[in-house]
Amino acid sequence: MNILNEFHFDDLYIRHAIDFFPDDKVFTVHFHDIYEIYYFISGNAKYLVEGTEYSLEPGSIMIMRPSESHKVKILESVCYERYALNFPVSAVEHIDFQHKLLKPFMDRPLGYGNFYTPSELENIPLESIFHEMAYCDENDYGKRTEILTNLFYLLNKINKAYQKRNKEEYNPPQSIPEKIVFYVNEHLTDNISIPVLSEHFYLSSSQFSRIFKQTTGIAPWKYITIKRLNLAKEKIRSGIGAKNACETCGFSDYSAFYRAYTKYFGYSPQDTN
Repeated sequence: MNILNEFHFDDLYIRHAIDFFPDDKVFTVHFHDIYEIYYFISGNAKYLVEGTEYSLEPGSIMIMRPSESHKVKILESVCYERYALNFPVSAVEHIDFQHKLLKPFMDRPLGYGNFYTPSELENIPLESIFHEMAYCDENDYGKRTEILTNLFYLLNKINKAYQKRNKEEYNPPQSIPEKIVFYVNEHLTDNISIPVLSEHFYLSSSQFSRIFKQTTGIAPWKYITIKRLNLAKEKIRSGIGAKNACETCGFSDYSAFYRAYTKYFGYSPQDTN
């Protein structure tokens, strides 16, 4: 990946990147504990969010909330260009303490309603907006101010588009793959295992694992573990003790949880802030 420009300030992050000959194998599933607005400029690709596949259009936007799995699916090795903007809830709540601007991210099922077309966003100059954020020629304070100013503008436009949508479009999962992903998320903190999940859907463990990975782009137990770790991190940040977070997020052994947490995040549960 060729990163043309980026700015990282605490949990606020903007990146402009381009791949002239993208390889689908390079693009893996992502899980964040912060929000993301993704802007697609060019390429031949689809976007996979919690098993839902979206066809990308130049100028379109994808939105993802914390712990919502997502990855790009390259269909053809042609120039792939995009921007990604990541931000924490703290970037919003000092102005929008009721989190109304985050409703498009939160008030919907996982993997549904992630995609917005340019016309839905009133054909605002998205590329110019993202360029201003990524290429602001000021000090860190000035760059951060530029990003936050444009972020609120984008969130407002996305929220208006969301309000115009028919909420009934989010139907319950119909296909077996959709039902599997939905069920796993509904029972994420329960005492589940691949054999138990497979039996619930009358599948063998190998069939279940294959369907799950084809749907989400990641093996089921890795998916479950990462989701649990992100949930535990959220709880710890809210003031819950590490051992309590471990127990309530589906981990049965604290030492295993501690090792997995430290390996995945790069710091221990006690060092989480």
